[in-house]
Amino acid sequence: MSNRRGIMVCSMLLAAVMLLLTACGGGATAPANVTSSGTPAAGGSGAKPLQKVKIQLKWVPQAQFAGIYAAKEKGYFAEEGIDAEIVPGGPDVIIEQQVVNGAAHIGVTSLDSLFVNRDNGLPLVSLAQVSQKSSYRLIAKKEKGIDAPEKMKGKKVGTWMGSQQFQVLAFMEKYGLDPKKDISLVKQGFTMDQFFSDQLDVATATIYNEYYVVLESGVKEADLHVFSLEEAGVAMLEDTLIAKKDWLDANRDLAVKTVRAILKGWNYAIDHQEETVDTVMKNVSAGSTTKGHQTTMLMEMAKLVRPPGFKPEDVGRFDDASVKRTADIALKYGLIKKPAELDQAIDKKVFEAAAAK
Repeated sequence: MSNRRGIMVCSMLLAAVMLLLTACGGGATAPANVTSSGTPAAGGSGAKPLQKVKIQLKWVPQAQFAGIYAAKEKGYFAEEGIDAEIVPGGPDVIIEQQVVNGAAHIGVTSLDSLFVNRDNGLPLVSLAQVSQKSSYRLIAKKEKGIDAPEKMKGKKVGTWMGSQQFQVLAFMEKYGLDPKKDISLVKQGFTMDQFFSDQLDVATATIYNEYYVVLESGVKEADLHVFSLEEAGVAMLEDTLIAKKDWLDANRDLAVKTVRAILKGWNYAIDHQEETVDTVMKNVSAGSTTKGHQTTMLMEMAKLVRPPGFKPEDVGRFDDASVKRTADIALKYGLIKKPAELDQAIDKKVFEAAAAK
């Protein structure tokens, strides 16, 4: 064996020994800025691994949740030491169940739905109130002749189920219609196809989404009868952030950080709508929507999340009068059997701590 070849063999043996020592725990560690799962950790060298938080949406990816997607895109979760997983919802997803059974840590649901589920014994708490107005409308083609709520009697009325139907039920009760007897309540799907094909006489539409889907299809506003639940006096607060009580008690600091990142994301989304729409479009299902539609949605959502008179630091706060109105309507129209315990249903301290920084 020549000296040159002997040196090469020795070098190869030495490399193999070093590799074996490393594999056996010989002092080598993963890079300090990477967690055990491969997720970048906050703060670089010496930083703690990011804490995993699953956030359950109440619907499919869209600009309704622009603030959450912006928080992820701009690194606001990572800044708080959080690895956030955003879990899409849908018409058959019950957000409260997802949170209670541990499939998600924080969920986006409606405040009225939170009250209903608490009334049914689920230990859930609201952490921040994202939307400040009702977005719900009931729409009917003028050709159907439904120009008053009372004329919905005997008709097929569509709405989303799971945890999103309660405002519609309150609307029916207000106008003397028993949802179980006087109308045919139909589960409404992702699209407005049931409305277009006359499978529904009346459909539920949010002002930021389905209403514009109908208009974009070529239907004119003049050809519709539109019933605003806000104007009908049965408007209840919608998108709110919830958590299971025992998880919150054990992870209060993490909950505050998550809420802080989301609210920061919402203010960024409202102030940078064009950029944020691009972020949303990265997350939607291919072919499910258009950039123009998501642009309109974010424009309308901005009015609900930061309405006139709200400052950036107000985003997410609980308006006591609106909260009480939501609880009172839920009780008046039989959605809950006993008065909501607002001091237990809402944890204002989480929002206050999140907004303080």
